[in-house]
Amino acid sequence: MEKTLKIGLLEAKIPVIQGGMGVGISLSTLAGTVAKEGGIGMISTAQIGWREPDFKKNPFAANYRAIKKEVQKARAIAPGGILGVNIMTVTRNYAQYVRTAVEAGVDLIVSGAGLPVDLPAYTEGSPVKIAPVVSSLKSFLVLCRLWERKYQRAPDFVVVEGPKAGGHLGFSQEELERFQRDSYDEVLLSIIEKAREYGEKVGRKIPVLAAGGIFDKEDMCHALALGADGVQVGTRFVATEECDAPKAYKEAYIQAKKEDISIIKSPVGMPARAIRNPFLEQVGENTTKIQHCYQCISTCKQKEIPYCITEALVHAAEGDIEHALLFCGENAWKCEKIEKVKDIMKEFAEAARM
Repeated sequence: MEKTLKIGLLEAKIPVIQGGMGVGISLSTLAGTVAKEGGIGMISTAQIGWREPDFKKNPFAANYRAIKKEVQKARAIAPGGILGVNIMTVTRNYAQYVRTAVEAGVDLIVSGAGLPVDLPAYTEGSPVKIAPVVSSLKSFLVLCRLWERKYQRAPDFVVVEGPKAGGHLGFSQEELERFQRDSYDEVLLSIIEKAREYGEKVGRKIPVLAAGGIFDKEDMCHALALGADGVQVGTRFVATEECDAPKAYKEAYIQAKKEDISIIKSPVGMPARAIRNPFLEQVGENTTKIQHCYQCISTCKQKEIPYCITEALVHAAEGDIEHALLFCGENAWKCEKIEKVKDIMKEFAEAARM
């Protein structure tokens, strides 16, 4: 029997949610194609308006406008598909980003990089499904209790992100060094158990998705065997024809060796995973004076950071790899060729039948 992913009345034929990857990596083409092939497509709102002509002058307006444009384009690709957005809680003007996504007509919102404490308030009155990204049982319990007390609401689903994920990570440097897969499995199992208890309490199932390092059908089979309802996959989708990233970015994944995948300290104060390149070597030795603030992350301290993360990520989205920050998951080195989303989804569909 083939396993599907049900979130309320939404049902994905293949229990895969594509991870949100900013800046400009997971936009309408990738998200729309994943949704068309039976998964859940996700658009990252992180500096999504970087191509808008007024982005530098008015990044908020540019980003809000781009959210609506990208959702509309993704809908055209997958009219009957399930589409969502990923919004980091540390995003400046977070509430307006959420409200803009709701206005754009998304089906769901996934929110991490901190606990989305007030997310229910910003989606109230809409049918949009909401989910936190958590990395520990403690954070899941804290959020559930907060939402229950303040909003009489439980998560519609939850994404449990492990230490092999890409981009900004929900772990300290010390935790990353000692966190093995067995430890992640224990966290996942504990959250699955608590999600079942909360689900019984509110009278509906709260699906749990495993995330971070899910690359192939073996990884998915392992997660499903533990009791996960589905998986979130990011890195594997970067090296696809349909990914919104430029060719040079995709080639960087294909050419990367295992030893090139590094944990770095992001200028916004969190550990992150990226591909080692000339840019990282340079910023490790020098501090660049920040000429302009793009109002991205609330934790950024402009006078103290070694470089502007928005500019570094925009360079990646433009294909200027030598001057770019190349976020990736731990398994980026496993990308060997440019694939098609359709073929990847077929592989995960096989895992859902096993």
